[in-house]
Amino acid sequence: MKDHNPTGARRTLSIRKRGWVVAAAATAAMVGLAGCAASASPSTTSTSSSSTTTSSSAPAGHGKPGDGANARSGPAAGGSVGTAGSVSSSGFTLTTSSGQKVTIKETSSTSYLNGTTPTVASAVTNGESVLVLGTDDNTTITATQVTVQPSGTGSSASSSAVVPFQSGAPSSSTSTSQKVGQIPTDYTEGSGTIVSGTAANKATTAALAVYPGGIVDRVVQLSNGEYEVHNIGVSWPHHIFVNQDFQVVGADD
Repeated sequence: MKDHNPTGARRTLSIRKRGWVVAAAATAAMVGLAGCAASASPSTTSTSSSSTTTSSSAPAGHGKPGDGANARSGPAAGGSVGTAGSVSSSGFTLTTSSGQKVTIKETSSTSYLNGTTPTVASAVTNGESVLVLGTDDNTTITATQVTVQPSGTGSSASSSAVVPFQSGAPSSSTSTSQKVGQIPTDYTEGSGTIVSGTAANKATTAALAVYPGGIVDRVVQLSNGEYEVHNIGVSWPHHIFVNQDFQVVGADD
């Protein structure tokens, strides 16, 4: 049978073809979007990873506690030394020699010393000089040990070299950008392994005895066995180096 409407048939075929082209274009667009998403994904992941790396290894303490430069992986062993105030049953405040305020939280497992002699929580009174060791989270320390009248802490002449933090001032300047003593030649900021326990406590105590005024927010053991004690809340020093015999050997910004 002859086609009595060849023009209509061609029109229908043309419409179908256009439909196929549109469908193909839509499919291509979807594939293209998927391809873009796939190619963007590694970039996004890379950016996120880079951000995380920067955050965890950023130099904490280059400025006041709590600013962006203090970002790190999380609370770590540290401590501070200063004058106790606002003493309560759950803790007290501590003011360092440079004026930094620290919140001290006590727990049922916190131990107390008066010098080197075991004592009780009531030994901590307003105006008392105290050394606090524990887990630091910025300007808050959950105390594992509180020492009242710590012997020799802050007595070193080097303590006068500490540069208090000043709001609005650059974190590092000509006056504070200095290195003293022995700095490990292969030291790179952010390197090493964060430590806790006895080693961290001894390194923190040694560092604060020479450079009081700040807050130790982590202790890192370096590849040579020495320790980098990270100090925040002051403009200098941010890094205090302690050898394996727990003696301060150097400091820098």
